Amino acid sequence: MDDKMSGTALPEASFLSAFAGAIVLALVHQYLFYGHGLGVSMPVFVIVFYAYMYVFNRDRIQPGSWIGRLLSVIIIMLALTYALFNNPVLYVLNALAIPALISVHMVLLFGEKRHDWSEPGMIGQALSHWFYQNMRHIATPFRMFKRAAFRNVKDERKRVLGKVMIGLLIALPLLFIIVSLLASADGMFEELLSGIPAWIGTWSFGSGMLRLIWTCFFTFCFFCYLWGFVHPAPRDTVREVQSWHGLNEGANGQTSEYDGHCSVVIDRPRIPDYEPVAIKFDPVITATVLIVMNLVYVVFVVLQFGYLFGAWEGALPAGTSYAEYARRGFGELVMVTGINFVLMISVLKWTEFSSSILQKINSGLLYILVGCSGVMLYSGYTRLVMYEEAYGYTYTRYLVHAFMIFLGLLLLIAAVRIHIRQLPLAKYYIVLALVAYVVVNYVGIDVRIAENNLERYRTTSVIDKEYLSGLSADAIPLLIEFSRKEHGTMDEYLQGRLMSMAREETAWPAFNWAKYRAQQELQDYILE
Repeated sequence: MDDKMSGTALPEASFLSAFAGAIVLALVHQYLFYGHGLGVSMPVFVIVFYAYMYVFNRDRIQPGSWIGRLLSVIIIMLALTYALFNNPVLYVLNALAIPALISVHMVLLFGEKRHDWSEPGMIGQALSHWFYQNMRHIATPFRMFKRAAFRNVKDERKRVLGKVMIGLLIALPLLFIIVSLLASADGMFEELLSGIPAWIGTWSFGSGMLRLIWTCFFTFCFFCYLWGFVHPAPRDTVREVQSWHGLNEGANGQTSEYDGHCSVVIDRPRIPDYEPVAIKFDPVITATVLIVMNLVYVVFVVLQFGYLFGAWEGALPAGTSYAEYARRGFGELVMVTGINFVLMISVLKWTEFSSSILQKINSGLLYILVGCSGVMLYSGYTRLVMYEEAYGYTYTRYLVHAFMIFLGLLLLIAAVRIHIRQLPLAKYYIVLALVAYVVVNYVGIDVRIAENNLERYRTTSVIDKEYLSGLSADAIPLLIEFSRKEHGTMDEYLQGRLMSMAREETAWPAFNWAKYRAQQELQDYILE
């Protein structure tokens, strides 16, 4: 097979080793995840997967870059959250984020250099390895095993043996199902099978068959994903090299078969390249839009200052209660700030200035827009703080806090971009988003929510015990300490939580430090 990146022919042993590695990886995958919750199994599997990809792609690895090293650290840190923390919201989000980041990282490490890491095309290239590059190699294992098995067999015998192999492949899964069902239906037949090793007898259609299907499915997934990097689809070429794919059809309609020694060269008609449509905004138009919007924003901001710095002392609009003021307009303010952010990025990216005067005017108007957006964001943040003091702290409100801080940092970077036109905005935003997401994972959301609600209890004597008891295991030690100081006010809920945790899975792949610590401290506290 022709290696697109090194130009060397890979021996058949490389294919067999890679497929055997995929089987081992799939067995590890089913052992860690089948029937188990996510825990320490996640970082373990991530490390094993990287080892598999590196062993069979080490000759194709791209030179190291700082973004590649950053992604490595971020992926490992996110995987470790399954062993260290127990946040249900991030539990789901990380299950989506980790595979996505690994896909991009694989392209950076082993993929062809088609796009810069900050370009949207990098996402498309990562997706192509998930789907197109993956799908095109589904038949590769069958063809290679067929070629290896019948290399020295005559044509007539080859056809017969091929049909026998197909029959066996069809019969084996049916035989497994039928034997399992018959053994369950008749005790004598089950005794007849007692000579078979005991571990086979423990298999049933419900577990053993599903594990087999799981392993087979992921074997092909892992191998095809790997082989998509070993032998990627050609790009923008007139001549496409096809190998290890059996019959190939040329542009003239003729077909030829790979004979095990050379590749078939196929002529493809070149697809004409089209220049992308350039989006450009006129600076006079953008200045007009910014002037009109800034006039409205300046009036709004002037009115807001009286409320922002007076609401804490009771200087609220007439007929507006403390809680109503906090709740009213919060979402609208955040939405307007988001619209301003998109407008500002559009002007910075797509406005073409023909004179320095127009550039300075637009820059000044953008600074005003940033300032007004900052005030509106701060107004929304203040309203949320007031609302939390009145109604308590929850996951949603905490995450909105984090998003608003993140949006404020984006505005600051955009303000710097107004002055420094060469600043690579997309790269700064991507890095900031990745770092911010890791910080949210490690800041301890449940602990912060519990701390704030308990502090609110000390000032208002109001507490939602049921909500606090429903927080993840991360917050349990804090609730135990609170209940101990408050003469057992949370004991009923903590006892129920201990009974619930005692029924949870204890297998080591699902081990989670936060759950283990919480259960140990609950047992010690209840037994006091």
